[in-house]
Amino acid sequence: MQVERLKTDILILGSGGAGLFAALHAKKANPDLSVTVATKGLLGKCGCTRMVQGGYNVALAPGDSVERHFMDTIVGGKWLPRQDLAWQLCVTSVERIRELENELGCFFDRNPDGTLHQKAFAGQSFDRTVHKGDLTGIEIINRLMEKVWALNVGRLEEHRAIELVPAADGSGIAGVLLVDIRTGAYRLVQAKAVLLGTGAGPTMYLYHTPSGDKSCDGLALALRYGLALRDMEMVQFHPTGLLGGPDTRMTGTVLEEGLRGAGGYLLNGEGERFMAAYDAAGERATRDVVSRAIYAEMRAGRTTPMGGVYIEMAHLGPENVARRFPGMVKRCADCGFDLAGGRVEVVPTAHYMMGGVEFEMDGSTASPGLYAAGEDCGGVHGANRLGGNGVGNSTVYGGIAGDSMAAFVARQSAFRDPDESVVEAAIARAERPFALPRGDLMGLRELLWQDMWDDVGILRTAEGLRRGRQKIAGHQASLAATGLADGDRAFNLTWHDWLNLESLLSISDVIALAAEARQDSRGAHFREDFPETGELATSAYTRIRADGEALELEMVPVDFSIVRPGQSLIEETAGAPPVAAE
Repeated sequence: MQVERLKTDILILGSGGAGLFAALHAKKANPDLSVTVATKGLLGKCGCTRMVQGGYNVALAPGDSVERHFMDTIVGGKWLPRQDLAWQLCVTSVERIRELENELGCFFDRNPDGTLHQKAFAGQSFDRTVHKGDLTGIEIINRLMEKVWALNVGRLEEHRAIELVPAADGSGIAGVLLVDIRTGAYRLVQAKAVLLGTGAGPTMYLYHTPSGDKSCDGLALALRYGLALRDMEMVQFHPTGLLGGPDTRMTGTVLEEGLRGAGGYLLNGEGERFMAAYDAAGERATRDVVSRAIYAEMRAGRTTPMGGVYIEMAHLGPENVARRFPGMVKRCADCGFDLAGGRVEVVPTAHYMMGGVEFEMDGSTASPGLYAAGEDCGGVHGANRLGGNGVGNSTVYGGIAGDSMAAFVARQSAFRDPDESVVEAAIARAERPFALPRGDLMGLRELLWQDMWDDVGILRTAEGLRRGRQKIAGHQASLAATGLADGDRAFNLTWHDWLNLESLLSISDVIALAAEARQDSRGAHFREDFPETGELATSAYTRIRADGEALELEMVPVDFSIVRPGQSLIEETAGAPPVAAE
């Protein structure tokens, strides 16, 4: 099989907030560097950052502080975050929001006095979420895209990464093997530094927010490469995914947290507000709490016609709702709902992976030359990500990784020789389905959706997790025997569906294994057979590596490097909504 070979100083996988900020910062640090962005879609038009509705958490207003933001993040993460990473997120977000405004030209909403408007998001003791209406991600990505396009940055659009290729001498990463989706050609891109910024995307669940092309590829690549993944049991379900029915792809897409922060009500199928029975913060409780409450109402049968619950905003005034949330109002109208004046059916939807690759404060990983940023990384959020911390995570650590890679390349003068045996094995694995009899890929994916929702979802038990792993193993065997009807490699989307499912199955097994090992309930991970949270002072996180086809797991003690359980950097109650904290 012929392989085209390219070289670039820095190769960035992914074109969301992490990837584009890395490219921008690397070129700012050294304009002479050759920087190339590879993405499965079109640069600036794909990725999860573009889909961000809510906003960007940053401590700017009088009465708020970095310490307060940090404590909200640690308490929200149930004391599992790596604290130096969380602190760096909160500190650098202040710098990054100024960069977004003053250097990139983002127009965020403002108060009458000219200060940035900051709205309420759940699980925070201060209203600190900067936004552009409910279309914040589009504003950020559009400005980022314009800046990156103006630079001399190489683009490999509609290219899929299928293997991280180590150096032949074991000294670090040598490059990445990709497939050109348009032609089916294989390309080996050698690079002195590589960024893993593909985003995760938990689309292995029945209801999910990301688009179908988000399939945890980066995590699967990292696992095969030998990197450790942490906190993988921590899959965040957003409480309010639009429930539009089986005939629309809109089902599962997010109705943003700002709706509840503004005073929206959640009602069960009988028209009753139910959140007060589950948490004192009501609709402004953290995402994990609200998702479990909705799921409990669903299991009890108190559901809407399509099986979810309602969100209602009409009491806030239809005109006010339409003005503040134009994107959400239009999205609901497209599915036949009146968000401003009526009720909309919603369901918890798999949204974000708190777990991911273990990485350092400069974005580096255990492999020299390989960096990671954004949702491919674990450690920043712990057991629960605060709404508004996601786009901050991507842009903060994307920029840091770009600076770090530029400095690394200045020290790394030569390209590493790739391990050709890894390239050959990766091509053989990608080509395998072309030699197999045609199978039912969509049916297999639908089985995975249902099994992950039922057994490895919002509420978990040992029995369910064991059953889930057995089913996943069966699905992996089925996929290994499933081939493709069309042997053409060019724009063969069924081939890429096969590769997507391979990644999803691999990471689904990791999620289930980590969830089985954690025998307490923390944040997004809730065990019905272990409903209590373990001793915070002895908290440990899960770490998983691949040893050939087997997975190895260990529990690693959390390093309370800044603040310990029972201590606080603030006098207020961290994580409590401002009204409840007064």
